[in-house]
Amino acid sequence: MAKATKYVSKTPDEQGVIEWTAEENTTWQTLITRQLSCIEGKACDEYMTGLTKLNLPQDRIPQLGEVSEILMAETGWQCYPVPALIGFGEFFQLLSEKKFPVATFIRSKEEMDYLQEPDIFHEIFGHCPLLTNKSFADYTQAYGKMGLNATHEQRVFLARLYWFTIEFGLLNTADGLRIYGGGILSSPGETEYALNHKEVERTPFDILDVLRTPYRIDIMQPVYYMIPEVAYLDEIRKFEVEDIMALVEKAKALGLHKPLFPAKEAS
Repeated sequence: MAKATKYVSKTPDEQGVIEWTAEENTTWQTLITRQLSCIEGKACDEYMTGLTKLNLPQDRIPQLGEVSEILMAETGWQCYPVPALIGFGEFFQLLSEKKFPVATFIRSKEEMDYLQEPDIFHEIFGHCPLLTNKSFADYTQAYGKMGLNATHEQRVFLARLYWFTIEFGLLNTADGLRIYGGGILSSPGETEYALNHKEVERTPFDILDVLRTPYRIDIMQPVYYMIPEVAYLDEIRKFEVEDIMALVEKAKALGLHKPLFPAKEAS
């Protein structure tokens, strides 16, 4: 998971405060204003409820303590500052402890529409609203526990579970498709693409299929997996770690599905 990056995260001071520049705050303002308009009527209700609870500032980057205070009161979670990219081991450990890793940098103006590294806008705007939801929060912690004692090869399979739920998950609701994945919710291009592109495959969630589906981080997703509601994550969470690992071994034995994209940088 830890790869080279040009970004450097900022270190909070003794009070946990990060000093952001006027330019960085302006970048946040541009991103959040644009995305709030983009997700209207497209984000799931649970996300919008969480967004209201967080009441994120639009004129500046929020301090992690501000967000953590609300998350802690709702579900016991907190934001935890990390470098731009961290390894699998630290990632799983933090999630298992209800600490959501937030890279404390914001993208450059040259990468406003897309960057491969998750920045503070992606983490706070994309994921934290749903961490106020018990089903989503419990699932995220359970996911962390799944990976704690997994081998590197098993963690590669588990990464696909995270990718197709927490990052790029869709809901197939009675009112139509809605988004709950943070990778979609923080991207105007992916928001439109995931819901409306005619060539995209939108498939009912099946955990074994998910574990066998390769993905790339540098393209729009050719396939999205759908669950009926955020509370359905409770059903996935009920799998014991041993059951998940048995499914990982089954996925390994069956092999990966044929990629729906050129093979470069498959994960």
